[in-house]
Amino acid sequence: MNFLFIFFLFLCFTSCRTDSENELKTVFRYNEPANITTLDPAFARDQSTIWATNQLFNGLVQLNDHLEVLPCIAKSWIISEDGLLYKFFLRTDVFFHDSPCFKNGKGRNVKASDFKYSFDRILDEKTASPGLWIFSNVDDKRKEDAFDVINDSIFTIRLKEAFPPFLGLLTMQYCSVIPQEAVLYFGSDFRCNPVGTGPFAFKMWKEGVKLILLKNSKYFESEEGVKLPYLDAVSISFVADKQSAFLEFSKGKLDFMSGIDPTYKDELLTKQGKLKVKYSSQMHLISQPYLNTEYLGFMMDTLNPMMKTSPLKMKKIRQAINLSFDRSKMIRYLRNGIGTPGVNGIIPEGLPSFDSGRVFYSYNPQQALRLLEEAGFPHGRGLTPISLTSTPDYLDICKYIQSQAGDLGIEINIEVSPAAAVKEMKAQAKLPFFRASWIADYPDAENYLSMFYSKNFCPKGPNYTRFSDLKYDELFQRSLSTLDDSLRLYLYREMEKILMEKSPVVVLYYDRVLRFVRNNIDGIGSNPMNLLTLKRVRKL
Repeated sequence: MNFLFIFFLFLCFTSCRTDSENELKTVFRYNEPANITTLDPAFARDQSTIWATNQLFNGLVQLNDHLEVLPCIAKSWIISEDGLLYKFFLRTDVFFHDSPCFKNGKGRNVKASDFKYSFDRILDEKTASPGLWIFSNVDDKRKEDAFDVINDSIFTIRLKEAFPPFLGLLTMQYCSVIPQEAVLYFGSDFRCNPVGTGPFAFKMWKEGVKLILLKNSKYFESEEGVKLPYLDAVSISFVADKQSAFLEFSKGKLDFMSGIDPTYKDELLTKQGKLKVKYSSQMHLISQPYLNTEYLGFMMDTLNPMMKTSPLKMKKIRQAINLSFDRSKMIRYLRNGIGTPGVNGIIPEGLPSFDSGRVFYSYNPQQALRLLEEAGFPHGRGLTPISLTSTPDYLDICKYIQSQAGDLGIEINIEVSPAAAVKEMKAQAKLPFFRASWIADYPDAENYLSMFYSKNFCPKGPNYTRFSDLKYDELFQRSLSTLDDSLRLYLYREMEKILMEKSPVVVLYYDRVLRFVRNNIDGIGSNPMNLLTLKRVRKL
């Protein structure tokens, strides 16, 4: 009964306010079609959960819109010369949100021991956090010292091997600080009673309907002398139908919309990916490179029974498929110009190691035909049909490739399965040819290149193609052991060269962040990780 009363009050607050209240209360509203199943940062593995938990929690460090690692609860840090010891110096003015889990319901000061508890909780197998891999490199031989509390404001992490991207890993929501009192008090219900330190505090969640976050008046960050956040509240709805959500946005009932759906892309965007003029008085479009590579993967494990007679075992067939279709036309006609043709390798636009001047595979039907002939299949004669597995969302792209490859004699049969089924079959190495994507977990090319390291074979790791190459593995290991950024960049590019020559993938395109924002919203920003940060947003 109390819950329904609070929900009713909030609806009144958002729809029946007086003019004076409108001046004082600013509510930012967005829709999350993918729903949210938890607000526990230990399980923040998908974008919908990451966006919500990013408003509620903080970590030691954070990313800015240029993907630079900046201080957060840690005001500074020191990394040892061998790259094994990280020492963080914490702010002393950070408090957990008020909650009944604390004495008198008042949030207490954050201490170094809270980070030790939070990180140990991620490592605890009983937690079953999908973020466990982040700390796979902590010094397990000295487990008691892996996370060490020097005093209330000094916290250290010891690694067993140097790992240059580690600081970037710590910006992930998995690494948020939480109070042990809240987990003990709420138990399994911590997922729906989150207690953090973020710019907004949890107020109410009617699952599948509405999530309400309110301004944290004790938040520790400020901008030009003004305390953050500027907004009074955040309201998140969960309308699954994207067309319905778009209509709500177009009527001004939502302030922000991310991405584009085929049902309304032609209504909003020109063929060049620009916002149509008729909408410019209502909204504006923010677009930039997104650390998301869309690709097709080949199973490279020749010992896999399903690959015994597959023509995909032959490198020249994989290379011919890479050359068989026009990526630029695909982007123009199927995606309204949203994205960059994937001709430059697996590393996406937006990372320093992306090299726009190095083209591996562009549309070249003549060369594709030569490769088919060299493989013993002139014009595809004698080549057995190839099965490509995709989710329904990418059927149009797969059909486009099917048509263009078919013109060269490469017959591709498309099998459509639900996303969950494709994900499971891919993880179990049961697909010879599949559509996939990789969104960066942290801003380093190692994130993409690790997908092809032989020690990361699925299902234990992200090497879904089961690609294996001794030289590639050697370069990968060297890249992990050097703290020299320029040398690591060189090694990354050498690995990518090996990878693309062997062709375990067909890179389709590098995605773009698309943010449609009402014209009265300021400060929402954008970044290649597509992380939503609302603490600097103003509603004018």
